[in-house]
Amino acid sequence: QMQLVESGGASVQAGGSLRLSCAASELPWPKTCMAWFRQAPGREREGVAGIDMNDNMMYDESVKGRFTISRDNAKKTLYLQMNNLKPEDTAMYYCAAESRWPCTYCRDGYCLRNIQYNVWGQGTQVTVSS
Repeated sequence: QMQLVESGGASVQAGGSLRLSCAASELPWPKTCMAWFRQAPGREREGVAGIDMNDNMMYDESVKGRFTISRDNAKKTLYLQMNNLKPEDTAMYYCAAESRWPCTYCRDGYCLRNIQYNVWGQGTQVTVSS
């Protein structure tokens, strides 16, 4: 069964950068649909960035131009490069994957919906101070 482990979270000052990593135990499909979500205290989990089997990508409006999702299939790792971080980016960041079937969630417009994914990591904390 596929498992995901996130890393790279830290405390940084506003304007700084971080790169999160999500290591997968396996990739059920050559290009598995995957995404990054985040959850701040008292708020619902929200989609940040996603990528599908055709490398279509989608970003939440709040991170466009600052965050970049990418992957290295040889390393079975998903990344989230986060630049120009803001205090409102403070949250627990989660990696998610769809292991049941190859999918085009981003092309179809809903890869940032958390109900789409059946595999989740434990999260990594990002804290941005002003």
